[in-house]
Amino acid sequence: MSHYAANVSAVLFDMDGVLVDSRAVIERAWREAAQLYGRVITEDDIHRHIHGQPGPHTIRALFHDLPRIDQEKVQAHVIHVENTADYETIPGVARLVSRLGEAGITIGVVTSGWRYKIDRVIDMLRAKSYFSVIVERDDVARGKPHPDPYLLAAHRLGIPPSRTVVFEDAGSGVTSAVTAGAYCVGIGGEELLRNGAQLAIPDFQGVELHTNGEDGSILSCRPGHRLFVERLTAVQA
Repeated sequence: MSHYAANVSAVLFDMDGVLVDSRAVIERAWREAAQLYGRVITEDDIHRHIHGQPGPHTIRALFHDLPRIDQEKVQAHVIHVENTADYETIPGVARLVSRLGEAGITIGVVTSGWRYKIDRVIDMLRAKSYFSVIVERDDVARGKPHPDPYLLAAHRLGIPPSRTVVFEDAGSGVTSAVTAGAYCVGIGGEELLRNGAQLAIPDFQGVELHTNGEDGSILSCRPGHRLFVERLTAVQA
């Protein structure tokens, strides 16, 4: 069945698992922090409380019984590891970001990450001039899976959330995007469909942008799935 979404004016990317493959780094950071206090991070902990979750959630879920000063040490360790690690970009995403930016399509990052890491990732993509909006962890009181991050991104762009297409790799992020009203494409397994993703693809290698005249372009995510992406001319600061 074909999927055709009109009036899309912005493409929004999650960061971890979408722009860069940071899974191993994130898991190592939290496991090292846990080892400082003689604890073990399980696979269930990783799935439920780490990937796709903001740091404060992970602290509350796995380190809530530690004194505040030790919780801060845990977070400081994780921040340091994530901010200084080397990452590989997700296959095909650097090319897509460049194509979107060169075509004048509005793009943004919506993440639970820290600004220093966001800036490093954007520099890796050589795409600093392309991103019109960045929503980071401290911009909202309620992070993913709540819709607030994507609602804020749409508000800053001056468009309804329904006119955004979002790429997300975690269930909590998909839930956040879909609840906000966005058209969500999952990067990863078919399980993301259960969270409301319109479709799921392994990476960006099959994603193509085709010029469609002066008013917009066609974003093809895989055979039978096309999105009409309009140029957004008025962007709020």
